[in-house]
Amino acid sequence: MAEEKKLPSRSEDFSEWYNQLVLRAELADYAPVRGCMIVRPYGWALWENITQALDGRFKATGHVNAAFPLLIPRSFIDKEKSHVAGFSPELAVVTHGGGEELEEPLVIRPTSETIIGHAYARWIQSYRDLPLLINQWNSVVRWELRTKLFLRTLEFYWQEGHTAHATAEEAEAETRQMLDIYADFAVRDAAIPVIPGRKSAAERFAGADQTYSIEAMMGDGKALQAGTSHNLGQNFAQAFDIRYLDRDGALQHCWTTSWGLSTRFVGAIIMVHGDDQGLILPPRLAPFQAVIVPIFRNDAEKTSVRDAARKLLAELSDAAIRVKLDEREGVSPGFKFNDWEMRGVPLRLELGPRDVAQGNVVLARRDKPGKEGKSIVARQAVAASVIEWLKEIQQALFDRALAFRKSRTVDAATYGEFKDAVAWGFAFSWWCGRSECEEKIKEETMATMRCIPLEQPGGTGKCVYCGAPASEKGIFGRAY
Repeated sequence: MAEEKKLPSRSEDFSEWYNQLVLRAELADYAPVRGCMIVRPYGWALWENITQALDGRFKATGHVNAAFPLLIPRSFIDKEKSHVAGFSPELAVVTHGGGEELEEPLVIRPTSETIIGHAYARWIQSYRDLPLLINQWNSVVRWELRTKLFLRTLEFYWQEGHTAHATAEEAEAETRQMLDIYADFAVRDAAIPVIPGRKSAAERFAGADQTYSIEAMMGDGKALQAGTSHNLGQNFAQAFDIRYLDRDGALQHCWTTSWGLSTRFVGAIIMVHGDDQGLILPPRLAPFQAVIVPIFRNDAEKTSVRDAARKLLAELSDAAIRVKLDEREGVSPGFKFNDWEMRGVPLRLELGPRDVAQGNVVLARRDKPGKEGKSIVARQAVAASVIEWLKEIQQALFDRALAFRKSRTVDAATYGEFKDAVAWGFAFSWWCGRSECEEKIKEETMATMRCIPLEQPGGTGKCVYCGAPASEKGIFGRAY
C-alpha cells in the first residue's frame, strides 16, 4: 500500500514529481474544464493559512476588504490602452446571458483595476477621501494555453489590493510597503528566501508605471515570480476620471496602485521545500503542524494507547498547536508514516504501549529523515518540545532554501558564464537597461530578467550581453 505512493525522483523528473505530488498529497485535482483546477480540502487549508497570514498584515497597515463583481463591461478593459493590449489574448468573454445575446459583451475579470477604477471615480471627491486602501480576496480568469496545477491555471485564487492616493510619493510608498509585506510573509511564514526588485519595462504589468516583484528560486533552479506590486501612476485615474479636490480647491487626478499574491505561492512552497518523499511544509503555514500516530498490536494495547493519544491531542490543541490524531483503522502505522510524510506534516508523534508505560513519546522531524530526526521526549515535556521543534524546523527550512539559492546563483561577468549560470540557476549580472539586450538574452538562453534587485552592489560595470556601461545588476533566470 505504501509502495503505491512512491514518487518520481526530483532529480530525474522534477516536473512529473511536482505533478504527481500535488495529486497524491491531495492538494488539488484536475477539473472537467481543461486548464482549471479543483483545490481539495488539504490544499485549501494551506491556502487559508496563507490568506490569514497576509490578511492580518494588510489590516495592520490600514487596508480593508471588499468585493467587486466577477463580470466587467468589455468597454472598461478597452479604456486603458496598454492594459487591453496586455490582457486581450487572455480574456474570457461572455456574449450571451438569459438565452439572449448581450448588448455589450462582458469580460470575466482577469484582474480588477478597471471595475475598481470605475467605483473609485464615484467614491472619491475630496482629499479627505484619500488614501483609499481596499483589498479583495477572489478568483480571476486568464485564458492560459499551457497550464500546471497551482502555478498557472485558467482560474486562480488570489488577493488584489487597489489603492488611491493624493500624491505620486504616497503611491510609490504604498507600492514599496506592499512589496515589503510580501517579502516578510515569504521569509517569516513560508520560509522562502526571496529577492525583492524592480521589473524591467518589458516585464511590467500592463498599465503600470513601475512593477516590483519578489522572485524565488525553485528546487530545480528555475525562478518563480511569487508576488507583485504595481505603481499605476495616473494611468487608470485618467482613463476612469478618478479625481479629487485638493486642499486649495483644485481638481487633481489620483495616483493609484495594485498588488497581488496568488495560489501559485502554494506551488512555490511545494517546489522550494519538497523532497522525494513528498511535501515538507513550513510549520507556520502547515494545515497540521503535528500528527499523532498510535501504535498497537491488540485490543488491550489499543485501549491504553488510544486513551493516551487522545489526552496528548487535547494537550497539544490547548497549546495552540494544529494537531491531527490518525485513528484510521485497516492501515498499518508504516503506511500512516509514509502518508503523513507525503503530506509534509512537520512533526510526527509516535505513541506505542511501551511509550505509554515509560511515560515517553517519540518525535520525528519531517525535514530530517531517519534516526537523525528522531528523539524520545518525556511525556510531560511534549508540548514544550513540539513548540521548540516547530521553531527549529521553520528556521532550518529557510536556511536550507537560502543555501540552495546561493549555491546556484553566479555573479556572471561574461556571456559564457551567464549562459552556464541560467542553465541551472540564476545569473546576477550587469545590464545596460536596453530592451534589445534583454530580448536577445531571452531569445538565445530562454532566460528572462527576473528583477533588478533593490539591493545593489554599487559602482558600475559592463553589460553582460553588449559590453556597454551599466549602473545596475539584474537577476536573470529561466522561469515558470
